[in-house]
Amino acid sequence: MSATPELSAVPAATAPPSRRGRRAPLPHPILVLPAVLVALFALIPVAYLVIRAGDAGWARAFEILWRERTLDLVLRSLWLTFSVTFCCLVIGVGLAALVTRTDLPFRRSITVLAALPLAVPSYVAAYAWISTFSQSAGYWGALLVLTLCTYPYVFLPVAAVLRRTDTGLEEVARSLGRSGPRTFFTVTLRQARPAMAAGSLLVALYTLSDFGAVSLLRYDVFTRVIYTSYRASFDRTPAAVLALLLVVITVAITVAESRSRGRAEQARVGAGVNRPPTMATLSLRQRVAALAGVGVVAGLALGFPAVVLTGWLLRGQSAGIDVGRLVPAAGSTLYVSALGALVAVLMALPVGILAARSRHRLVRVTEHATYAGHALPGLVVALAMVFFGIRVVPGIYQQVPLLVITYAILFLPAAVGVVRASVALSSPRTEEMARSLGKSQLGVLRSVTIPLAAPGIGAGAALVMLTCMKELPATLLLRPTGMDTLATRLWTHTAVAEYAAAAPYAAVLVVLAVIPTLMLAREQIGLRPVRGPRAPRPEEAST
Repeated sequence: MSATPELSAVPAATAPPSRRGRRAPLPHPILVLPAVLVALFALIPVAYLVIRAGDAGWARAFEILWRERTLDLVLRSLWLTFSVTFCCLVIGVGLAALVTRTDLPFRRSITVLAALPLAVPSYVAAYAWISTFSQSAGYWGALLVLTLCTYPYVFLPVAAVLRRTDTGLEEVARSLGRSGPRTFFTVTLRQARPAMAAGSLLVALYTLSDFGAVSLLRYDVFTRVIYTSYRASFDRTPAAVLALLLVVITVAITVAESRSRGRAEQARVGAGVNRPPTMATLSLRQRVAALAGVGVVAGLALGFPAVVLTGWLLRGQSAGIDVGRLVPAAGSTLYVSALGALVAVLMALPVGILAARSRHRLVRVTEHATYAGHALPGLVVALAMVFFGIRVVPGIYQQVPLLVITYAILFLPAAVGVVRASVALSSPRTEEMARSLGKSQLGVLRSVTIPLAAPGIGAGAALVMLTCMKELPATLLLRPTGMDTLATRLWTHTAVAEYAAAAPYAAVLVVLAVIPTLMLAREQIGLRPVRGPRAPRPEEAST
């Protein structure tokens, strides 16, 4: 029970549930009840939008939906989401394969560099590009910036799977005559399909909900138009209707991701063999090409923003740095982000465990409901929570608890996805053994399920903390009076073109964001280089 579970593509030797989930038994209430409460809490922003859209009548709402402008927004948003997700899959899977399955030099350094773009807020990267190249405004600039900032969501889980998966199936495929590349695409990547799907889902939801990058790059998608509608008019009905449409698109994407995971159990059924994978040997030309590709990605994602940010800092040296504002803002950022991560993980535990262990229809609906808030712009969720704070619990309005709860609703999907994947790695047979020894359901959760999934849950907490540190619209609207974070101070200066004054806040924000990024990389894939048996060269194989 203390051994680290490995992934395997071998399905369990049990009959799968029916396709519609009707025969799946309802899980124990000890998990169902808190999961349903979490889902209802996550739907507060949607309830606010329904109330706001219904105030003007549903005839008006349908009229807004059938506008030609609405169809154009749907197509533009979906095309940007598809493009960013596809590019992230190519870059993330490619980098993961290089650092886990080849003898490429400097794999440890490449692993760190490939994860670090998560520490760069998309609005910081967008300004670095738009301030240097005005031609980067529009679709291509948004595609470049969002891809460079989000591909680690694919790289990290796929690299984790490729490091831990049992290589027995690959060796069988090679022994049957399949070439190395064909074995990788037909066997290895099939085992990594759930991780690829989960990473792609996070990328898609991030792209749909991003506000800072698309606003600075002046590319009209749902988030930018919703924000403009809220700021430009007292009539909030159009923005509410568009936000509800965004929720529908989010639910459709999460359902598609859920189906793409397949029904094969991801835990190893048999004892298996815990041995490192065979490392493909690259020729000199292949090594040079691979290192050049890694250098281009790292240079665009990290090097260019770092150079621009350094230029801001040098220009602002003459004016000095306001330490009296910088230090409290950094402390407030760490404080509220850590609380947000803790609350999000606690809320995600019952939902993620159920999603990994049950195919019941109620469980699927509950999991999908938790994704609703993540696709909404932070401004919309913040306005919903203002409504909630004033009408329902006025005592927490403009207090830290309301901001922390909003963070948890916004980034709950990231925590749920990580908890689900971590629990799925451990075989349910272990839990069955514990129950057969007299453990109660709560005892099994406390002593078996959660301890086995603890490393992945820690990675989820680091991921949520990272995204909380970079969140801007919700923090601007809900932070307590007199409290500033690095993101709000950065936005205050950049809004009036004080880029040199904003530079210290941007630099400290990126530096602080590196800490949870490295924690995430360490938990997900480890920072020690992979060593495995070297694949024979062609001439050696023929000999």
